[in-house]
Order: sequence, then C-alpha cells, then structure tokens
Amino acid sequence: MSVEDCPKPVTAPAPDARTPVVRVEGLRYAFGSGSARRVVLHDVELELFPGELVILTGPSGSGKTTLLSLIGSLRRLQEGSLEVMGLSPRELRGSALERYRTQIGFIFQLHNLFPALTAFQSVQMAMDLRDCSAAEKRERVVGILAGLGLQDHLHYKPDHLSGGQRQRVAIARALVHDPSLVLADEPTAALDRRNTEIVLELFRRRSIDSGVTILMVSQDARVFEKADRLVELVDGRIVSDSSIRG
Repeated sequence: MSVEDCPKPVTAPAPDARTPVVRVEGLRYAFGSGSARRVVLHDVELELFPGELVILTGPSGSGKTTLLSLIGSLRRLQEGSLEVMGLSPRELRGSALERYRTQIGFIFQLHNLFPALTAFQSVQMAMDLRDCSAAEKRERVVGILAGLGLQDHLHYKPDHLSGGQRQRVAIARALVHDPSLVLADEPTAALDRRNTEIVLELFRRRSIDSGVTILMVSQDARVFEKADRLVELVDGRIVSDSSIRG
C-alpha cells in the first residue's frame, strides 16, 4: 500500500460533484438570552460543492467565524437546517459526532498547537486518523511539512517557532489526513507573501486533485484570485455570492 492508497475513515458516501458537501438553509444563530440576546446570523443560505475553494469575507463581527464553527459542529445549531456530507450534525452524538469531525480539517485563527508537541508530533496526531503503517504516516507528515517549508523545523515546539511557522504547522495538521472538508479561519493572516502563495497553491491542488471542499474566512485580497467563489457576509447576512472562476 502506497501513501496515496492509505484509506480514509469512511463515515459517509463519497460526494457526487453535483451534490453539495455543505447545505445551509435558513440558519439563524444568537448569543445570549432575553434582553441581552443578539442575533449574529440571519437566515443564511449557502451551498458548497466538491472541489470548491470558497472565500468567506466581510467586516469584523459579521458572523464569519460563527458560521464556520456551526458547520464544523463546534457549536450546536439553533434554528435552520445544516447538512455536511449528507449528515445532519445536530442528530449526531458521541462517537458518531467524533467520526463526523474527523472528516473535517480545522484551521483556527489562533493555531491551537499543543505546547509540549513538536511540529512533527502535532501533525502526526492528525495522521493517526488514517489506517496506515508507521512508515507511511511518517512519509506523509514529513512530506506536507516540507512542502510548507518546515523541513528544518520538524522537531521544534511552538515556543521555538515564529507565528507564521506555527500557522503553517496548523495548516499541515488540518490537511495531512485528507479531510473531505476544510474550514479555515484567516489561515494566511500571519504569513508573508511567499508563504501565503505556498499555502494557497497547496489548497488549490487539494481542491482540484482530491476534490476537497475548502471554506476559508479571509479579508486578504491576495487570496481572492485563487478562489472559485467569493461569499460576502455583512451583519450576519450573505449579501453577495459571486463566481470568480468560470
């Protein structure tokens, strides 16, 4: 078995190019209760298809991160419907919910690396979701870190990495196990131009070659031209959804 043949954990049927990986309908979400209740998402409608790289943009406080966390089941749905890979996360519990989350690669605005783990160990933890030999796991982990320019920092812990290096480790961790869906919150914010281009090219290859769907929050105009679609969220409402690539 080659690294490329390393099987994915199966939790849902393989997506059809015509079937949305993500379908959001009438989604509303609020923080607080009573007089302090504040609605941050209003009747959001959104579909994402296999292999799409979609940028979610808009002013700070418009609900972008909240929408990502709902799709990733990091928050419980309140109103509306949400399906991801044919599954409704609100109906999942326990081990079924955990298996659902293994199909999603998360890249947080704050990298969320464990201080005690090296770059290699952080990425290897995600690779443990795959049923591969130790040699195959190591090859894939080293390969993705090297592709992000971290070949000389495999055994460095977060305290000895720059902010941009830590973010690239987090990106490697999110992608190494070949998730079906990647949710990325400002993944290039801490990166210089060269490393931004490297990361965007990696995203682009994954979406084209593997059919990975990527929803990326960004206000960085450098990334827009790499996307298939640009979705703008303002005050909790989608105000535009435009195709960038024909």
